[in-house]
Amino acid sequence: MQHDKVLILDFGSQYTQLIARRVRELNIYSEIHPFNKIPKNVSDYKAVILSGSPMSVRSDEAFHPDLSAIRTKKPMLAVCYGAQYLAHFSGGEVAPSNTREYGRANLSFVKGGETFFKNIEKGSQVWMSHSDTIKSLPENGVLLASTEDVQNAAYKIEGEETYAIQFHPEVYHSTDGKQLLENFLIHIAKVNPDWTPDSFVEETVDKLKAQIGNDKVVLGLSGGVDSSVAAMLLHKAIGENLYCIFVNNGLLRKNEFTDVLEQYKGMGLNVKGVDASARFLDALAGLSDPELKRKAIGRVFIEVFDDEAHQIQDVKWLAQGTIYPDVIESVSATGGPSATIKSHHNVGGLPDFMKLKIVEPLKALFKDEVRRVGASMGMDKALLGRHPFPGPGLAIRILGDITPEKVRILQEVDAVFINGLKKAGLYDKVWQAGAILLPVNSVGVMGDERTYEKCVALRAVESTDGMTADWVNLPYEFLQKTSNDIINKVKGVNRVVYDISSKPPATIEWE
Repeated sequence: MQHDKVLILDFGSQYTQLIARRVRELNIYSEIHPFNKIPKNVSDYKAVILSGSPMSVRSDEAFHPDLSAIRTKKPMLAVCYGAQYLAHFSGGEVAPSNTREYGRANLSFVKGGETFFKNIEKGSQVWMSHSDTIKSLPENGVLLASTEDVQNAAYKIEGEETYAIQFHPEVYHSTDGKQLLENFLIHIAKVNPDWTPDSFVEETVDKLKAQIGNDKVVLGLSGGVDSSVAAMLLHKAIGENLYCIFVNNGLLRKNEFTDVLEQYKGMGLNVKGVDASARFLDALAGLSDPELKRKAIGRVFIEVFDDEAHQIQDVKWLAQGTIYPDVIESVSATGGPSATIKSHHNVGGLPDFMKLKIVEPLKALFKDEVRRVGASMGMDKALLGRHPFPGPGLAIRILGDITPEKVRILQEVDAVFINGLKKAGLYDKVWQAGAILLPVNSVGVMGDERTYEKCVALRAVESTDGMTADWVNLPYEFLQKTSNDIINKVKGVNRVVYDISSKPPATIEWE
C-alpha cells in the first residue's frame, strides 16, 4: 500500500525531529531531509514543511535553497525560519526584533473563516523562539494571526497553498499545535492519515519476506526495545532463519544477561547467549576517554559477533535495530545543518571483513512508534516499557577508566536504584534512570570509622524521545531511602548525589 508522505526540510532547528513526530502522531508518514539535499522526485510527497533554524535570513551565510520545484506545486507550511525565509526573499521585510521573542505567547488576533485556524481561537498559547521578526509580509501575503508582540505571527500567500508561522506548533507549549498541523495536512493538503502500527507491521513483514527470501539473518540482541521489536518483525517474516546473538559485554545491569535470555525464551526466538565479559574488560583496561571507550566496545563487539556469525552456515544478512533518530543524528554536518553529537554504535555499516548485507526494519520509526509497533504485535508490556540503556552500557556511566571492581559497585548501586523505582511505583513515570560512578572519593564516617570511598550520582529524566529531557522530581522520601540503601548495602560507596540538570544544556548520559 502506498502511503501519502510529507517532506520536512531541515534548516538545523533543534525541533525538526519534533515536527516529524507530531506529523506521525496524526498517522501521517513524514521524512526529514537536509534543506540542501531536496529529494529529486518531490512528486512523491503530498505536502512540504520548512523547519526553523538557528540561522538568520539576514545573514550572508543564510541557507538559501531553490524551492521552485515545491512552491506553488505542493501545499507548503513554513515554520519560523521558513516563514522569515519566504518573507525576506519574496518582497517582505525581516528585521532584528527589539526584544528576543522566546517562550510562551498568546494569539491576540485570529482571522475568521480560515481552514488553517479551524478550532483554534484567540487566546490560544503558542511557543516563540526567534530573534528576528517579520516587519512586512511578502508579496500577496495575507495576515492570519498575531500575538501581543508579534504582529505577523501567521500568514498565507494568496493564490498558493502556502502558509507560514513564526511560532513552533511542534512543541507541547503550543497548546493547539497538533490541531494546526491537522488543519494544514488533512484539511488543506488532503493528506490521507493511514500510517498506523498495524499497517507498518503488515507492510514491513511483507517487505522483509520479499527482500530476504530464504536467506539466513543474524541479529545482535541487546535486551532493549529496539532490537527486540526488530527481532519480532523478522521472526514473523522468516521464522527459524533468524539467528539472534545476545552478547554479555560485562557492562550490563546486574543479572541482566540471564534475565533477558529467560525473557526471550518466551518469545519463540532463536537466541544464543555469549558471555564475552573478560574480552571487553581487557580491551577497556586503562582507557578513560569516552569516545575511545565507545570505539573499543564497538570493535570488540564486532569481533565477538563476527566469531559467532561465522559459526552459522551461509548467513547473508545482518539485522540492526537502528531507529530514525540514529539515522538523522548520524548525518555529518556537511550532509545537513544538524551536527553529530556523539558516535552512534549501530549506524554506519560494518568493516569490510564482515561481508553481510544490512537490513534495518525500524529505521523509519521514532522510539515511541517502535513501542507502539511492539504492542500491536502483542509483545510483553514489561519489555516494551524498559528504559533506554546505552549501547556501551555501564562503560559510559563509569567516569574515567573501567575496572571489574568499579563495574561491580555500579551494578549494585544501579540495582538498588532501579528496583527501588519499581517497588515505589515510579519506574513507569520515568523515561530513563541510572547511576553514575564519579571519579572522586569523599570522606565519610561509618560507625566509629572514617571512610574514604566512592561517590555516585543518580539520574532520572522524563522525556518523549530523548532529544529534550527534564530531571524528575522524585519524592524526598524515596531519595532518602535509596541513598541509605546504597550506602548500607554497596561496599565502596559512602556518598550519593542526585543530578538535577535538564537537556539541554546537559545530556542524559554523562559521557
